[in-house]
Amino acid sequence: MFERFTKDARAVVTGAAEYAEGAGAGTVDAGHLLLALLDRQGSRASFALAALGLAEGRESVREALGEARRRAGLSQAETEALAGLGIDVAEIVARVEEVHGVGAMSGNRKGKGWWSGRTPFGREAKDTLVSSLRIALAHRDRHIGDEHILLALTTRPGVAAEVLADHGVTNASLTRVLYGEDEAKAG
Repeated sequence: MFERFTKDARAVVTGAAEYAEGAGAGTVDAGHLLLALLDRQGSRASFALAALGLAEGRESVREALGEARRRAGLSQAETEALAGLGIDVAEIVARVEEVHGVGAMSGNRKGKGWWSGRTPFGREAKDTLVSSLRIALAHRDRHIGDEHILLALTTRPGVAAEVLADHGVTNASLTRVLYGEDEAKAG
């Protein structure tokens, strides 16, 4: 599959692995893919994000991903659902961080010293990359570009899709920017 990735898409995959390794994460996840996409310049995905007004909101996206990571990767919707059951995620995070330090629930392995080598891609990231292939095929594109990875992030439930939607980047709006009005209505 990776032979079909464009230079920009490969840079996103590499960048995601670097983000995960830098954070000491156990696996590469969809949030790492999104962070790597935010770093891209001069690519189809970066132009689409700029067209949707996210050029100014990149730092806000990074902060929202960081907050979700502090909540052990729970989306805001999941946090609200738990609140409906009487579970205060913010209180749990505060108590865990009080005992174990800030970021204790983020799954970081920094300082653990037991791992060497490349950080593996988790199920969420793998599923996103497979979805990017399906999206490229559906649009009859010959290669998988970073725009397909971005589109895939908006189709999969989770923190990355939620954060993008909160910033006005949805599958429909991306499809409209990348492929025009007709395909956005069909999709």
